[in-house]
Amino acid sequence: MPRPLSDIRIVEMAAIGPIPLAAMLLSSMGAEIIRVAAPDAGTSPAFSKALQRGRPTIVLDLKKPEGRDVALSLCDGADVLLEGFRPGTMERLGLGPEHCRARNQRLVYARMTGWGQTGPLAPQAGHDINYIAMSGVLHAIGADHPVPPLNLVGDYGGGSMFLIFGVLCAFLEAQRTGRGQVIDCAMADGAAALMTTFYDRLASGQWRDARGANRVDGGAPFYTVYETSDAKHVAVGALEDGFWRALLHLVELDEGDLPSRDDPANWPTIRAILAEVFKTRTRDDWAERASSTDACVSPVLSMTEAPHHPHNVARAAFAAVDGAWLPSPAPRLGETPAAITAARALGGSDADAALRAWGVSPHVLGAARTAGALA
Repeated sequence: MPRPLSDIRIVEMAAIGPIPLAAMLLSSMGAEIIRVAAPDAGTSPAFSKALQRGRPTIVLDLKKPEGRDVALSLCDGADVLLEGFRPGTMERLGLGPEHCRARNQRLVYARMTGWGQTGPLAPQAGHDINYIAMSGVLHAIGADHPVPPLNLVGDYGGGSMFLIFGVLCAFLEAQRTGRGQVIDCAMADGAAALMTTFYDRLASGQWRDARGANRVDGGAPFYTVYETSDAKHVAVGALEDGFWRALLHLVELDEGDLPSRDDPANWPTIRAILAEVFKTRTRDDWAERASSTDACVSPVLSMTEAPHHPHNVARAAFAAVDGAWLPSPAPRLGETPAAITAARALGGSDADAALRAWGVSPHVLGAARTAGALA
């Protein structure tokens, strides 16, 4: 059965960070993607082999005119181009929006950067931690000092997910109008957008501009992590009153045993009492006791444990791919489900066949091979 994006053709300019995750997810939903990598791209430790699955890779030297011509020919038959270089890089290669869209006006040209295509920081280097630092995100996470939330918020939440959203919006628009457009997707912008609820609460006086002082940032004793007797942890998310009462029942406390949780001044006292209780049992013991309640208590699982939890097993949330456990595609479409397919590195006649299927002429391919621009 065709998958939902099986009619979309995408040229992916190989990069690190948000681009490969976005391409992998689009591919899992059926998008036909060809990944264009530089001759030395695979040598970087930042490149994830898992994120390359689902589409073939060809190696092109875009610094040679013949390699550029192959890339331009690919864009002629594409719906979308994904690129994640610093502003101006694609223009210097002769592959900027004006070059590609002059040949294919339906092309959606999606640009993924940290700071965006404009603004004083646009040309500067950075990583996830820098983009979330400038968006108000990093300041809000942690206790005594800001703690980077892996690179989930900038690269993948603010980057990949907003890139996919923009691509699908622009693709639908191109279906109606016959014209594509350029997408300026910045990780800093996306990370800020993810903070909308908290900026709104700050403006209305429901949020303190401080770490560990609010209901969902670890400050509240009913939304935090507690150590257990085996030096592991459980996560507690008993925000609403009903869940709070279920939590108290689980830990065998009465509301009268604690001061009011509605007053933040009482939070340290409540936290200390709960911390003492949670240290009386192991993590898995607490998880078992909480499993049939609405106490909102969950075991904090490591990455090696998570694929084997019964709930994750029942939903096939992880899949064994090339001997490693990897997350399965999400979300789940009832009629046209996603699928995991292998990554493929194409060279020689295989690369030629794939490129011809995309409409690259034998003349352009021959010139690229003669010039050593195509592996």
